[in-house]
Amino acid sequence: MKKYILLLTLFASFIAKAQDTPIAAFLEKWENSKDYLVEMAELMPEDKYSYKPTERQKTFQEQLLHIKQNMDWLSSTYFSKEKKKEKKEGSYSTKTEVIAAIKEAFDNTASIIKKASAEELKEMVEFFAGPKTKLQILNLLQDHVTHHRGQLIVYLNLNDIKPPRFRGW
Repeated sequence: MKKYILLLTLFASFIAKAQDTPIAAFLEKWENSKDYLVEMAELMPEDKYSYKPTERQKTFQEQLLHIKQNMDWLSSTYFSKEKKKEKKEGSYSTKTEVIAAIKEAFDNTASIIKKASAEELKEMVEFFAGPKTKLQILNLLQDHVTHHRGQLIVYLNLNDIKPPRFRGW
C-alpha cells in the first residue's frame, strides 16, 4: 500500500511539474477551449450559421472562421518557420466543413506551440500594437478565442439554444 501511495505521489509530482510551464499550461487550456468552441458550433443548427444579431456584426459562421483565421495567422506568423497557405473563409460552405476547419486550426496551433521553448517566449516580436513578447502573443491567441466565443454564446441564447457548460481548465 505504501509503495502504491508513493508511486501516486511521484506521478502527481511529475504531472504537476510537466504542467508548470507557460506552454504546458497553455496547451491544457487550449484543448479545453477547442472542445468548448466545437460543442458550441455543433449546437447551432446549420440553417442558423448565417444568423447575426445586428447588421454590423458577423454571422455565426463568420465569427467561427474569424477565430480560425486568427489562430492560423498568430501561430504561423509568430511561432512557425513554415508559412501556411490559407483557404479563403468563404470557401467553407457547410457546418461540417467549418467545424472541421476549426478543429484543424486548434490542432495546428497546438502542434506549432508544442515546439516552442520557454526561452522563445521571452523573444520580442513586431506586432501592429507595438513590440510584444511571444508570451504575450501566446496569451493573445487564447484571449481572442475567448472574446469571440463569448459573442457566440449570445448568438446561441438569442436563438433559444442553451450554450454548453463552461470549461475552465
